[in-house]
Amino acid sequence: MVLKKGLTFLREKNAFLDVIRIYLGIALMVKAYFFAIHQETLMDLINSSGNVWGYAAFIAHYVIIAHIAGGFFLALGLLTRIAALIQVPALLGAVFFVHMPLFSEMGGTPEFELSALVLFLLVLFSIRGSGELSVDYYVKTHRDK
Repeated sequence: MVLKKGLTFLREKNAFLDVIRIYLGIALMVKAYFFAIHQETLMDLINSSGNVWGYAAFIAHYVIIAHIAGGFFLALGLLTRIAALIQVPALLGAVFFVHMPLFSEMGGTPEFELSALVLFLLVLFSIRGSGELSVDYYVKTHRDK
């Protein structure tokens, strides 16, 4: 019975966005794990972007922490708008300072397009918030009970 009710939930018009939000949160946590175990790669990406004014280590730590914490909160639907907004500076840097120069040289890269899509989704969730499949919605609807 519960499974049947869960499957009918997926027919809702906003349930698809909830599934995308959950997937995005998990993907950001996986990316943070990759960056954490391969910090040299992340530092090379940051340093290749040009003027970081000696803050490459700070930026690398910000990206890792923002992706882990923000991804976890996005996946749960907890403080969704804040979790998405925390990610936006890291993705702006990825899109405009890391991948944009490669985009103009090579005529497009999959990394640029994927980073731009993730940035778009983060802005969307920072405006829209979480849907019904979230901790935020559960707390909001069960606050008075």
